[in-house]
Amino acid sequence: MPEDRVGTATVILIARDGMGEAPVELRHKLLKSYLTLLLQNEMLPRAICFYGAGVHLVTEGSPVVEELKALEGRGVQLIACSTCANFFGLVDSVKVGVVGGMGDILEAQWKADKVITL
Repeated sequence: MPEDRVGTATVILIARDGMGEAPVELRHKLLKSYLTLLLQNEMLPRAICFYGAGVHLVTEGSPVVEELKALEGRGVQLIACSTCANFFGLVDSVKVGVVGGMGDILEAQWKADKVITL
């Protein structure tokens, strides 16, 4: 794998139910494409953190749960904010990653060389 594709010190933050400011269907489509390209190009971050409305993406019925499972299977740590999951009543619906505290998200960010917010 080319060195510029190794994102071992990169963390991605997802705070929305999808990517960008658009209707939900487009936000989901954009994020699905983004995650698929990460996998295809082997541009794997160390972690992806989900908070706010972003926690919906790791739950049952998410349009990107398969892509997230594939990323997790390749060693990407997926962290969903427990406060957010509890707020939305989603803790029992989480299908991928771990439900962690804000401390886990903070640690992932602190250890990162680069943080990308979607």
